[in-house]
Amino acid sequence: MALATEARLLGHGGVRAVARAAGVSETTVRKGVFELEGGEAPLPDGRVRRDGGGRKSADELDPLLVPALLALVEPDERGDPMSPLRWTTKSLRCLSGELTRQGHAVSAPTVGRLLRENGFSLQANAKTLEGARHPDRDAQFRYINNQAKNHQADGEPVVSVDTKKKEVVGQFKNAGRQWRPTGDPVRGGTHDFPDQELGRAAPYGIYDITANTGWVSVGTDHDTAAFAVASLRRWWNGQGRLDYPHATRLLITADAGGSNGYRTRAWKTELAAFAAETGLAVTVCHMPPGTSKWNKVEHRLFSAITMNWRGRPLTSYEVIVQSIAATTTRTGLTVHAELDPGRYPTGVKVSDAELNAVPLTGHAFHREWNYTVHPQPTEPANPGGPAVGLDREALSHPALTGMTSAALTGLTTALAGTARPGPHYTTRRRRPAPGPRRRPQSQTGPGRPRPGHRAAPAPWPVTHRARPPVHRQQGHHPPGHRREPAADGPARAHPHPRGSAPEHPGRALRLRRRTRCHPHTTDETHTLILYGPLASLFTSRSGSPWRFP
Repeated sequence: MALATEARLLGHGGVRAVARAAGVSETTVRKGVFELEGGEAPLPDGRVRRDGGGRKSADELDPLLVPALLALVEPDERGDPMSPLRWTTKSLRCLSGELTRQGHAVSAPTVGRLLRENGFSLQANAKTLEGARHPDRDAQFRYINNQAKNHQADGEPVVSVDTKKKEVVGQFKNAGRQWRPTGDPVRGGTHDFPDQELGRAAPYGIYDITANTGWVSVGTDHDTAAFAVASLRRWWNGQGRLDYPHATRLLITADAGGSNGYRTRAWKTELAAFAAETGLAVTVCHMPPGTSKWNKVEHRLFSAITMNWRGRPLTSYEVIVQSIAATTTRTGLTVHAELDPGRYPTGVKVSDAELNAVPLTGHAFHREWNYTVHPQPTEPANPGGPAVGLDREALSHPALTGMTSAALTGLTTALAGTARPGPHYTTRRRRPAPGPRRRPQSQTGPGRPRPGHRAAPAPWPVTHRARPPVHRQQGHHPPGHRREPAADGPARAHPHPRGSAPEHPGRALRLRRRTRCHPHTTDETHTLILYGPLASLFTSRSGSPWRFP
C-alpha cells in the first residue's frame, strides 16, 4: 500500500518508476493502486494478506479426507473393519501412504495435524483391567481398612507383604536410563537367559504401613510359603519386636495368590508356627482376586526400589541388596535388606490333619479371605459338636452389630461398669393380687416357710392371702415343693437338674426364660440364660456369667 501511494503521487509512469526503484513487480504496485482507488480498508497490523487468502487446507479441498483417515485409525469402532492397516503399525508415514493410494494426496505432517484436531495423541497401553469384578470387592476393601484402623488405634503392627518380580542376576539389561558419558552405555548381554551359577533373586518385601519402613529378604531359592514366613520372622526378630515391644496382635494384608495366597495350606501352617514362637495373634486379610496392585507394598515399596536401580545391571546379589537398602523417598521411607541363602524346596504337601490342627479362626465376613491364627490351640465351645469358627473381632463387625467399632466399645464399657457377676440374668416383678377363684390357704398349713426362710411382706391381710399356683415346668420346681404323681404313673425326674443345662452344638445362641415362684410369696423370678458359643462373650473375668440388675 505504501508503494501504491508513491506511484499515485508521481502520476503517469509512477507505477513503473516505483516498481524499478523498489525491486518489485509492477503488477503488485498496480494492484495496490487499484485497492486505494476502490476505497478498501488497510490490512491489520502483522498481516500481509487479507483473510481467506493463500492456499486452502487439505481437508477443505478434500472433504472425504478426514473420514478416510478416521476409518484407518479406528477400524473397530467408527471405521471399516476390513481396513488394510488393521494389523500393522499406524505411523504417520503409513497412514499418509495409504491415504494417497486411496486417492487422497496428503503428507505425513498434515496427517499428524488432522489427528490432533480430532482428539488423537500418541499413547501407550495402560494396565488397568482387573478381570471379573467380585461382588464383595469394595466391601472387602472397607473391611481391611477397618481392621487396619483398629490395630493401629491399639498400637499393634500392620504390615503389607508380597514378593517382588524375580530378577535375573548377571550382566543383563535393566530397564530405565541413568546419566552417563555420551556414547558410553553400560554393556549387557544380548539374551536374558538366567545364569546357571547366579540364578534368580526373589525379593520378598514387608512394608510397615504405620512406620513407613520396609524390610526385604532377597532369596536365592524358590518363592514358597516357608520362604515368605521366614522373611516375616526375620522382620519381627530384627525390627518388629523393637518397634512394637508390647504387641499382642499382628495384621497382615496380602494378595490372594502366590506363596501367601488364601488357598495355600503351607502358608497357614507356617503362620501357626510363627504365631506359636512369637505369641502373636496373626490376623490375615487378603485382597480380593485381581486387585493385587492395590496392596500397599506394591506402590509404597516396590515402585521406589524399581526407580532406584533403573538402568543398572544387577550383576550380583550384593548389588541387589545394596540397591534395595539405599532406597529412600521424600516421604521418609527407609528400607532394610538382607540376603537369605536358605533352601526352600517345592512340592511340600500339607495333609488335612495338619491343616485341621492349625489354631485358625475365620471371621464372620468372608472367612476364606479374613482369618486369625492364634498362638496356641483354642478349645472349642462344644467339645462334642462341630467347631464353630467365631471370634470377638468377627462378632464386633459393623455388619453384625449395626454400629461402629467406637460405639460398640462405648456400649461394652458402659455395661461392664454397671454389671456385677452373678449366676444368671435375673429380674423381679410383683405379681397381681390373687383372684377370687384361687383356693385360700392358711399360713399355718403344710406350705408354711422353712426355718430360716424370710418371706416377702404381704400386700394384703393374711386371712385373705391365697397361695399362688406353682408353675410346673419340667426340672424347675422350687425347693421343698412336693410334686404329686401323674395320673399315668409316678413323677419323673428331669434329665438335666437345674444349673446343669447341656450345651447345644447345633445352635449358636439360645435365649431361655425361666419363671420361678415361691409357694408362700407373691414374688416371681424371671431368669434369662445364654447357651452356646456366644455365652462366652458375657462372662466376667472370674469365669462366671454377668448378672445385670
